[in-house]
Formats: sequence, C-alpha cells, structure tokens
Amino acid sequence: MQLPPSKLPDLKTTIFSVMSALAYEHGAINLSQGFPNFKGDQTLFDLVSKAMNAGYNQYAPMPGSMALRKAIARKFELLYDSSYKPESEITVTAGATQAIFTAITALIRKGDEVIVFRPAYDCYVPTIELNGGKAISIQLHHPDYKVDWNEVRMKINSNTRMIIINSPHNPSGTIFSKEDMMSLQKLTENTNIIVLSDEVYEHIIFDNETHHSVCSFPDLKSRSLITASFGKTFHNTGWKTGYCCAPKSLMEEFRKVHQFNVFSVNHPVQVALAEYLATPDHYNDLARFYQDKRDLFLSLIKGSRFEFKPSKGTYFQTVDYSNISSEDDLSFARRLTMEKGVAAIPNSAFNHDHFDQHTIRFCFAKTDDTLKRAANILQQI
Repeated sequence: MQLPPSKLPDLKTTIFSVMSALAYEHGAINLSQGFPNFKGDQTLFDLVSKAMNAGYNQYAPMPGSMALRKAIARKFELLYDSSYKPESEITVTAGATQAIFTAITALIRKGDEVIVFRPAYDCYVPTIELNGGKAISIQLHHPDYKVDWNEVRMKINSNTRMIIINSPHNPSGTIFSKEDMMSLQKLTENTNIIVLSDEVYEHIIFDNETHHSVCSFPDLKSRSLITASFGKTFHNTGWKTGYCCAPKSLMEEFRKVHQFNVFSVNHPVQVALAEYLATPDHYNDLARFYQDKRDLFLSLIKGSRFEFKPSKGTYFQTVDYSNISSEDDLSFARRLTMEKGVAAIPNSAFNHDHFDQHTIRFCFAKTDDTLKRAANILQQI
C-alpha cells in the first residue's frame, strides 16, 4: 500500500523522548524532560481514591466536572480579579498540550498565519502546520529573550490570525512584563487576531515578580484563550489534566473540536481536584517551593564553567556552555548524557531553523539529592 504524503514530513521524534531515552540507556541523571521525580501530595492522592470509590468512574461531562469548572472560576477571581463563566467559558482538557492543539485546530485554517516566539514549546508549530496554517517565527535571543514589539508589528498582516505567547516561558525561564502585555494589547486591538496564552507555569514565578495573565487586560481577554496545567502545578504530569478558559464565542468553537478529540477527561481526578482547590495554599506555596530548588541548584553550580541568568519562572534553568565547548548544543547535550551522566535539553530544538545559541536547559523539579548529585558532575566539567 502506498501511503499519502505525510502531513508533517520533516517532523522527527520529540527531543524530550530522545533525551529521556538516552538518559535511561546510559543511566544518566535526567534533568531533561520537565517532570518532578518526587511524590505529589498524599492528600490529593487520597481524594482521587475517594472519588473512585464513590463511583466517579464513568464519563465526565464533555466540558468537565461542573464542580471543577467552578473551582477554576474561583481561582481566577482570587488571583486575577477576573471572571470566567463555568457553564460556557471553561473546559477541562487532557493536559495543556491537548488544549493548545484543540485551540489551534478550532481556529486556524489554511493560509492563516500564526506568530510564534522562538524558542517555543515544540507542539506549537507542528499543530499550526497540521491545520494548514503558517508559523511566523520571531526568534528571541539569549540571555534576555526580550520581545521586540516593533518586529512583531512588522510581521502582522491581513493573514495574521493568531499570536501564541508563553509566560512564564519554557525553556528560557523569562516572564512577560506588564509593559509587554500592554504592547501586545495595543498591537491586537481593533483587529481579528486571536491570542493563545500558554500559562501552564503561572504559579511558578520567582523573586517577588508578578504573573501577568491575559485575563488581567480587558481587550486581550476578549480575544484570548488561556491554557493551563494541573499536572505541572500539582507534580502529577502523568495525570494529563488541564483546562482552557476563553470568552464564550471562542469557547464554543473550542468545544466543537474538543468533543471529538477526547470528549471528556479523567473523571475521578477532576472530582478530587475540585475539592483540593478549595484550599488556595496548594498553589500559592509553589513559587517559594520552586524558588528554593532554583536557588539550591544555582548555588551548587556557581563557580562552574556554565554561565546563566537565574530563571524568573517555570522549573527550568537555561545555561550557556560556551566556556566549555564550541560544539553544537545537540552534540554537547548527547555527550553530557553519555559521557558525564547528566541529561539536558538542547535549546536549538525549540528555535527557528534549529538556531544554535550554545545553550541547554536543565529541569530543577527534582529532589535535593538529585540536584546535588547532578551539580557535583557539572562542577567537574
């Protein structure tokens, strides 16, 4: 049988799978893929068990458990003094990646252009292309990764349908300022441009900085979809549970795709999360928790030949290895894994045309012992 031409002919296995497999093969400390290697809260585990034993084991409502949607709405009111209607403006998803895929699939058509800031999470561009759109990449530069809004203005034209933003930003660990958000709002007002705001690390932000959600800016909110992740927030990435918030008109289109993509999401986890979210401390403590881990990791590699600016958010730290090697970042990351025993992600995987800035990304969502063992190796390189 002759297969039709591939819709994604140039797409290879995700770098996360590649580096994690390499780490496993060589017994390396895995600071590559972004998942914690420590246990989540037993209270939440018990709530999931309680929900299963109470019979919440069949399909949840397509948009998600109403109790969880109400809990999400309360969270937005508490954190951002902003409101979304649980009935029509919030949908629970199978993780943030599914929410991103669904949003792009629902709203991007053949010929539409989508502005993407690179480095970018690696699901954005393939999903745009899968739906016949064209990704317009704007490359940001290490170490500051600042957006030049004049450059963005020059990229906007009559085909621009969407702009994707991500703050706190993976992989750089930078954040969008209030001025950035105001610039984005000004550029998109009185247009038909949709903003897709990836806010999965909204609670993981450091040094008394503020997360500026699109929902805090009225005109941006009117044209934006927010995607978020409970897996990232509560240390259980394998549960693949997230959500999307958007004005009713956008959410109606989102749900048309969602219902035939996954239809509904893990029911007992939703029930448990709804009860768990009644205590805001569960997410309010995250910034302190991860800042302690960032500070520990950076103190441990201080004085090494790696150069860095401390991450402002997420649980990732980008480092420059130019003082160590002139080889490309993929080769360096592979050698670091195979010969030294520490796995990282080469940042060119997130860049336009694999632009190499001699940087790699470490994940510090690990136990203190893991970070200490990894840092001891890094100090000797």
